[in-house]
Amino acid sequence: MKLSQIKEILPTLNNVEFQLENGAFVPEHFHVTEVGQITKNFIDCGGVVRHEKAVNFQLWDADDYEHRLKPGKLLHIIQLSEEKLGMEDAEIEVEYQGETIGKYDLDFNGKTFVLKNKTTTCLAQDACGIPLQVSNSNPSACCTPNSGCC
Repeated sequence: MKLSQIKEILPTLNNVEFQLENGAFVPEHFHVTEVGQITKNFIDCGGVVRHEKAVNFQLWDADDYEHRLKPGKLLHIIQLSEEKLGMEDAEIEVEYQGETIGKYDLDFNGKTFVLKNKTTTCLAQDACGIPLQVSNSNPSACCTPNSGCC
């Protein structure tokens, strides 16, 4: 979800709710402790220089059990961040503390914002030596003796 999308959704809501992909809810007394833009400059394993930008929201489950973040307040925080930081309309990445800090993509199911599990992948699969996945129609083509895949 991009920043422009959450700005369109928030005015239509009575409450701001975040739910993990496994169905568990972020406690309703959460705080948004950061809104910012993250710029990542890196080189992938194939030697290609890459640049990524994301809008970052950090959610915090505090012991402030009476706290409830209303949609208008979150919209105000976003607008202030855009004004002060010059944030671009980028994909939103959410940080939320579980057993460790997790990073999630953001989606909306019509009522609740959903923290979607992020996955990693090789960005240079053609250059890193990992064989392309073989379809189930020919399983013997991969990981046979002397195939070089293991």
